[in-house]
Amino acid sequence: MRLRHIPGSEEEIAASPYVIQNPSGKKGCWKDVFGNENPIEIEIGMGKGRFIMELAALHPNINYVGIERYPSVLLRGLQKRADLELNNIYFMCVDAKNLAEIYAPGEVEKIYLNFSDPWPKDRHEKRRLTSEDFMAVYNQILRPDGVVEFKTDNRGLFDYSLEAIPRAGWKIEDFTYDLHHSEMGIGNVMTEYEEKFSSKGNPIYKLIACR
Repeated sequence: MRLRHIPGSEEEIAASPYVIQNPSGKKGCWKDVFGNENPIEIEIGMGKGRFIMELAALHPNINYVGIERYPSVLLRGLQKRADLELNNIYFMCVDAKNLAEIYAPGEVEKIYLNFSDPWPKDRHEKRRLTSEDFMAVYNQILRPDGVVEFKTDNRGLFDYSLEAIPRAGWKIEDFTYDLHHSEMGIGNVMTEYEEKFSSKGNPIYKLIACR
């Protein structure tokens, strides 16, 4: 998918008070970033940010970091963030493969993966956010009792994830092939894409993984 570049997006992101600059310099010190000892949860591939900003509003005693590698996409989230009075959420424009350089072991309590790029070609397997390579990264930054929550509308990616995650040494704690008609859907916060897709009657798949 080719993303349209928005002129000036990098400059706006660099100047935004909501974006963490030089995040690797915060490794082991994220409590200082937020000014409290509250748990930290992150979303990888936040898109326009609706999901994580809604979580931040619902749970003021949890700190959130939205991660988006594409500046043009992150900029849309920043535009929404400016209208909210929240002090428990920041953003980063980084590649998720570098998260172990940004967070110390055990510094993150939960990771959300929502509607990630399926990278369907076999040669791109390592780019999938539920691949063994990425699960190894998450293993380095999550607390021992931390979890990964993954939602997708792509059956192929979901079936792949159900196999790849255990191969990486993790356990599938729970999963469903129809989130919105299951007990796992209670309290579910939707992304923009999820709302649009599910309104057409299409199923949403979800799993929760732990060590």
